[in-house]
Amino acid sequence: MAIQRRTLFKDRVTELRRGRQARGSRRKQGGMAVTGGASRRRLMQGNEAIVEGAIAAGVRFYAGYPISPATEIIELMSKRLPEVGGRCLQMEDEMAAMAAVIGAAVAGAKAMTASSGPGISLKQENVGFAVMVEIPCLIVNVMRGGPSTGLPTLPAQMDVMQARWGVHGDHPTIALAPWSVRECFDLTVRAVNLSERFRTPVYLLSDATLAHLREMVTLPAPGELELVERPRPSGNKRDYVPYRPGPNLVPPMADFGEGYRWHPDSNVHDEYGFPAATRPEVADSLVRRLCDKVNLYADEIVQVEERHLDDAEVAVFAYGSVARAAAQAVADARAEGKRVGLLRPLTLWPFPDQAVARVAERVKCIVVAEMNLGQLVHEVKRASEGRCRVVSVNRIDGLMMEPREVEARLQEVL
Repeated sequence: MAIQRRTLFKDRVTELRRGRQARGSRRKQGGMAVTGGASRRRLMQGNEAIVEGAIAAGVRFYAGYPISPATEIIELMSKRLPEVGGRCLQMEDEMAAMAAVIGAAVAGAKAMTASSGPGISLKQENVGFAVMVEIPCLIVNVMRGGPSTGLPTLPAQMDVMQARWGVHGDHPTIALAPWSVRECFDLTVRAVNLSERFRTPVYLLSDATLAHLREMVTLPAPGELELVERPRPSGNKRDYVPYRPGPNLVPPMADFGEGYRWHPDSNVHDEYGFPAATRPEVADSLVRRLCDKVNLYADEIVQVEERHLDDAEVAVFAYGSVARAAAQAVADARAEGKRVGLLRPLTLWPFPDQAVARVAERVKCIVVAEMNLGQLVHEVKRASEGRCRVVSVNRIDGLMMEPREVEARLQEVL
């Protein structure tokens, strides 16, 4: 019997080893695990899709600290990054995590971190450093209810203005908001590309609902993705001027350790990176360029989805997971013969002013649905410029916005 048990044990070990080898043989370039074909279909949650999207986009460094509802991201990164030659660090706090991301990006890596509102608050000083020194990186905010510790495991959209103005001073902001598990993947890839192209931190604003929502998705194969790399210097290394902008206002970025010499200083600095606080013309030029390199390309950055707006009398403006409820409310209203449409921004910053203005010219009212007390509703009013009425529907109790809440507001304005 003992011999038989040992034989069975050996057979089981052999079977497990073969299984691991088979799984390993299905791994392809860029960290994307595929199952025999050009793409793969699988059931996954939003946080997992963010991890896979980051790896597919070329992220090879992650630093963070566990926090609900984003913890799965660091857990999955600790497993996935070593598989593709990357590194994952759990730091002592969120401030250190952001600093580590900046260091990795300066050394040439595509780098990211993830947290929720309280952790994002702690990161802000170093985010400002990254903005001023023009360090590309991805910052994922899996939003939850606040302020302070707030609702640690429940969804909200209360950090929208934090993403825009959490860093002090005039500065550019790019922030994307997915509404599905597949978009968690797609917009993560896009966020990394935008950070590399414009040499600036980019936010991905998910929430607790999307983080743990599971959907069946088909992910693209690595060769199907268009990836962007930061601009690189060329020519004699001695002639490198680290902050001399290229034709798109973005200066080429050399990796530390490659022989290029540059001085990353968070003070107002000249093209060589040295402090120039006593030179007003340098301060004016630098801050304007930091903002213009994003704002002048807003048309290329901003993405929106429009549904049933051609004949709409009323439009619903909604983003992230709330847009799912809004889309159902719009569908239900149209089934009753009501002329209602949906404007869903995938890009929250820069704000889609032109899309909102176009809609405001055609409808009599825009209903803004948000899981906060009204943050983007003020931006919608600004962009509408009085062309139509703008009202809001809000929820802040940690529960999901429901279609019936949006429908009730629509009944009031139709």
